[in-house]
Amino acid sequence: MVLNAIEDQSGKLEKIAEGIERNRNELEQINQNTRISETAKTIAFRDVDRQALRESVFDKLHQQDFETTYEIIDELAFRTEYKDLAKELKEQADKYRDATDQEREAQVTSHIDKLLENHQWTVASAQIERLIWARPKSEKAIAMRQKLFDKKQERKKILLTAWDDAVKRQDTDRSLEILKELDHYLTPNEALALQEAARDVFRNKLHNLGVQFSLAVSEKRWARALEVARDITQNFPNSRMAIEIREKIDILERNVRQ
Repeated sequence: MVLNAIEDQSGKLEKIAEGIERNRNELEQINQNTRISETAKTIAFRDVDRQALRESVFDKLHQQDFETTYEIIDELAFRTEYKDLAKELKEQADKYRDATDQEREAQVTSHIDKLLENHQWTVASAQIERLIWARPKSEKAIAMRQKLFDKKQERKKILLTAWDDAVKRQDTDRSLEILKELDHYLTPNEALALQEAARDVFRNKLHNLGVQFSLAVSEKRWARALEVARDITQNFPNSRMAIEIREKIDILERNVRQ
């Protein structure tokens, strides 16, 4: 949003997020399969993000589909890398199953609070809407929507403050790190207000990389030169420097192999 120059970086982050989201969707589709044991085995043996597995189990648990919940947990327990996760999920499932209706609502909202603290806005939003659907008259459930909005605004303010501080200190790397996350919170008008400062940050970063590349080449440190060259071509693909480097990348790679 802020700059065309960060499209590549944003794209990479979005691909990661999309990958996790695809995993969650796949898990949800599998959970709906009538063959529960096959469902659990498929989930247990998938090489997916642990958080996606956890959320998939919580989705079923909060739907009070205890049979599927425990089948999945049992199958996860057979995998060495998931034993600790399975134990944790079983304890939480037992606590939820044995709780009163009011206690269950409190457990769900507590889980959502943890998601908010970890800035998992998309997952938290889905959990909130599920909670409201199940308890449309619950003021506590409905209030979670506002809490989500407030937490996002709070995070944005923290990032903006950190961004201003990093720019003032001319900490280019930190500025870029913050900008990658901040970009997802900004309105179009807010993005416009930051454009000039963002351009300066990117120009400084590219300049610094150019200096590092030139020094590495002049000192014949080919491995370092290639590392910086790839950083430039990946993160600043449309810059003149990247275009020139791509034309000579084969020479660098050959020098590294020698």
